[in-house]
Amino acid sequence: MNKTLKSYAVVSIIGMGIGTANVIPGVSGATIAIITGVFERLINAVKSFDMTALGYLSRGRAREFSRHVDLPFLCPLLFGIAFAIVSLAKLLEYLFSSYPVYTWAYFFGLILASIYFVGRTVGKWTVLNIALCISGAAFAIALTYLNPSVENRSVLYIFLCGVIAICSMILPGISGSFILILMGNYELVVLEAINQLRLSILTPFLAGCGIGLVGFSHLLSWIMKRYKHETIATLTGFICGSLVTIWPWKKAIYRLNESGEPIMKHGEAVVFKYQPILPGSFSAAVMIAIVVAAIGIASICVMETLAKKSK
Repeated sequence: MNKTLKSYAVVSIIGMGIGTANVIPGVSGATIAIITGVFERLINAVKSFDMTALGYLSRGRAREFSRHVDLPFLCPLLFGIAFAIVSLAKLLEYLFSSYPVYTWAYFFGLILASIYFVGRTVGKWTVLNIALCISGAAFAIALTYLNPSVENRSVLYIFLCGVIAICSMILPGISGSFILILMGNYELVVLEAINQLRLSILTPFLAGCGIGLVGFSHLLSWIMKRYKHETIATLTGFICGSLVTIWPWKKAIYRLNESGEPIMKHGEAVVFKYQPILPGSFSAAVMIAIVVAAIGIASICVMETLAKKSK
């Protein structure tokens, strides 16, 4: 295979990993980006959509525009992200409804391995970096205990969901999907709008994502350049804290009406949040979940190897 095409293929696969992670509540696509070594390049590419880029476009200087915003990298990456989100939304919905423990176990193993790969990029674990890591973990855990809002179909609110969700999506350990759950619009955006291609919902949401992504990427790039190791230490903490959210064994807490009865939607009780619990016994199902978690760990190792070869 041509070396350039092979590089595009690897970047597309990384994009699929990022896209898949962003659909899962509690899993961050930015974690995959850091592990595979494309995080800083992605942030710098996104923030390059500035007045200089617009100037190149307005004068028809396509080659300069492509080089300025790093299109040879962005295009295959975004293709992989979009392909994963659109194609895997239904599959993930089925897996979470039919095999929730095993599905969560896979992503638990994936994130558990991520802590090592992200943490080792910190130059030196000073007292400050350790404190930042602990603070990041505490913040991520605190998010899991916030009460989710109710669904809101307002165009302005959906736009705001896009802004906030995309900012969280580019922070490792802070799940954009989980933020959507807290804002009450996860089912509306991920399960309804994407699966049914509801443009009336997707348009304001994607507009918010675009504006939030460009704006926040400038801030994050500035921080990464000046406080890289401190930032990575904090993000490592975020990832550690996210393990609470994706713990495989959990109890559903349902949203109740004024009478104390579960609120029903599409014939099913609406989940308020999940409470982590320990498995009842060391059964065959628990053993299978552990094996699935190990597969998740192996997946990260394979992705890390692919990223090294791509470099």
